[in-house]
Amino acid sequence: MSGTPHREDTPRTLVAGVGNVFLGDDGFGVECVRALSGHQLPLGVEALDFGVRGVHLAYQLLDGYDTLILVDATARGGDPGALYLIDVGTPDSEAPQAALLDGHHMSPDAVLALLDTLCAGTGAKPPRRTLVIGCEPLSVEEGIGLSPPVAAAIPDAVRWVLDLVQGDETGAARRLVESDDPGTARRETPAPTTTRTHGL
Repeated sequence: MSGTPHREDTPRTLVAGVGNVFLGDDGFGVECVRALSGHQLPLGVEALDFGVRGVHLAYQLLDGYDTLILVDATARGGDPGALYLIDVGTPDSEAPQAALLDGHHMSPDAVLALLDTLCAGTGAKPPRRTLVIGCEPLSVEEGIGLSPPVAAAIPDAVRWVLDLVQGDETGAARRLVESDDPGTARRETPAPTTTRTHGL
C-alpha cells in the first residue's frame, strides 16, 4: 500500500515489512504491512511487503527516502508478543547493526549493510533515519501463521507505525504507557546499555 504520491519537496518514508511467512512468527512484518492496507497513509509515505527479498528492499531505498521503518520479528529476550521500537541511529553510527536485529534469510542488518555498499558505489544517500518496530516471536519454526501473542500485537504495531509516519512520536510514547503491560513494550537505541522504559 502507498500513500498519496509525493511531491519533490515532501519528505519520503518507507515502511517495509520483512520476514518469511513460512516460518511462523517470522511473518510478523509482512502481516503488519497487510494490516496497514486498511489505513490512509500521509503524503510521501509508502508501505510495502518485501518478505525475504532484502536485495529488492536495498535497491528500493536507492530511490531516495528520508526515513525507513522496518517491521520485523525481532528476538530480544522479552515475552512473546512484546513490541520494541529500535532506533538504529544515523547512517554513520558506530554501533554494530548486527547486534541490534535478529537475523533471518537477508536480515535487516544485512540489507542496511548492502545499502551502504550500493550508496557508496552510486552516490545515492541512505535514509537519514532508520527505525525498527520489532516483535518478540514465540516460534520461527516451519509453518504458516502467527502465534496468538504475536498476532495480538499487530494492532498495536500498526498504531505505532501510524503515529510515527504522522510525526506523532509522543503518541507512540503514550501507547507504551497505556499498554496493558508496559514492561513488554520498550524503545531501544544503539547505545551499549539497553533501557526498559515506559516512554520514548
